[in-house]
Amino acid sequence: MVSSGNMDSMVNHYTVNKKRRHSDAYTPGGVAGKRPDHATVVYCNLIRKKYKKTPIIIGGIEASLRRLAHYDYWSNKMKRSILMDSGADLLMYGMGELATVEMADALNAGIEVKDLTFLKGTVYKTKSIDHVYDGILLPSWEEVSENKESYAKSFFTQYQNTDFVTAKPLIEDYGGKGYVVQNPPQRPLNMQEFDDVCELPYENTYHPSYQKAGGVPAISEIRFSLTSNRGCCGGCSFCAITFHQGRIVQARSQESLLREAKAMTKDPDFKGYIHDVGGATADFRGPACKKQMTKGACPNKQCMWPEICKNMKVDHSDLVSLLRKLRALPGVKKVFIRSGIRFDYLMADPDDTFLRELCKYHVSGQLRVAPEHVTDHVLALMGKPKAKVYQDFVKKFQKVNKELGMNQYVVPYLISSHPGSRLEDAVALAESIRDMGYMPEQVQDFYPTPSTMATVMYYTGLDPRTMKKVTVISNPHEKALQRALLQYRKPENYDLVKEALLRVKREDLIGFGEKCLIPPRKMKSNHKTKGGNKKRNRR
Repeated sequence: MVSSGNMDSMVNHYTVNKKRRHSDAYTPGGVAGKRPDHATVVYCNLIRKKYKKTPIIIGGIEASLRRLAHYDYWSNKMKRSILMDSGADLLMYGMGELATVEMADALNAGIEVKDLTFLKGTVYKTKSIDHVYDGILLPSWEEVSENKESYAKSFFTQYQNTDFVTAKPLIEDYGGKGYVVQNPPQRPLNMQEFDDVCELPYENTYHPSYQKAGGVPAISEIRFSLTSNRGCCGGCSFCAITFHQGRIVQARSQESLLREAKAMTKDPDFKGYIHDVGGATADFRGPACKKQMTKGACPNKQCMWPEICKNMKVDHSDLVSLLRKLRALPGVKKVFIRSGIRFDYLMADPDDTFLRELCKYHVSGQLRVAPEHVTDHVLALMGKPKAKVYQDFVKKFQKVNKELGMNQYVVPYLISSHPGSRLEDAVALAESIRDMGYMPEQVQDFYPTPSTMATVMYYTGLDPRTMKKVTVISNPHEKALQRALLQYRKPENYDLVKEALLRVKREDLIGFGEKCLIPPRKMKSNHKTKGGNKKRNRR
């Protein structure tokens, strides 16, 4: 069994500008370059050289998101299913616990890997599809590699078949090399199973042999955090969580989480702070609606976009109860929520108890949320709620903090150059940042990672949901213009910001007025004289 690790090797190695990262938080000492690019493929081919006939089974995030033909941003071309390039015999996608157990039972019963074509949550290669019942034949590899419209249609069919109730087998034709068949996904874990998986006797730290190198940096983010859920019904276009973990939220029991928190307090390095309680989104504690566990997630509708579905269960009471119990544990000083919350879900709750307790007990000055943009047509392509929902949330957050006598702020996550974002939209985002009185220290350029709706938009120039054309920014300079607008106060961005404003005829934002983003001329920064005194240069 082969996995490339906790993180996709290409995202791990490269920035969105395709530059090598200087560190790796998942490697001892944070040293970069310890894993190869496309690690799963490399590992499998090395194994195959030595063990010619030994079956190879792959899994993990890298394999899961490359299970069928996909666009590869780093080479800027289509790639085949990772099963074809790796030479592996079987691929397990998704979280994999149930598939692993079923596969182990089958192997123990004497069934060969080549005959494991019946396991849900797996992908396999075959020369014939006569045995595949009620399958959907996707556009062939030849079609999707040559025709972007075919790939957009193929991906949307995949997207509609990620549910354990409604999904059908998907078949991809590789011509003379046979077929790749994706079986329907495994069902979500029930609460007891999720508890059992999370409470296995893990070491909860890196191997002692890594200590000499300084340990594995990534452990610091999760060592004193609690995973309370998995899966996401949000359906953001730029996120692969639904493609990997599914749309149906699974939650751990309060009792399981309390047992883990109590064990944490016994750790000699625990200082009283639980760093996070959450998952993909902190404030989800179960399936979006009752229908999901029997009928599945709706294949043609989203739970939260364009608006929250009338059937969605909006209720924070279980989370409020859990957080109160965690705060009351001896040895716990503070419980933070850092996974982020869905502000649209919170706004749909008529009971403000969670928001009040969130502000009072679980935020340390700043609450990070993810509106991502401010123009509604870009938000629609992102699968995010309209701008007004976020604006209303900020007002409500400020109102509650004022009532509590607290001075706390909302810090938004923003994405530049997302498919659909024109230069005019980036200017509107810059104006919104100006009005917030907040200048982001970091800005995330849209990163086209495998198996997301937005990545398909980026590559094809089409929205797979509607097949309508989408504005795509791929030129490095054009991307730099949009990114600079989000950090317009930085002196090094002046020329880019000015170019952008002139290009969209927004000279009204150049000057010394209250609403202006930049002055008419570049202002020279302060510098130190040899004597160490600061002098302001004349304009």
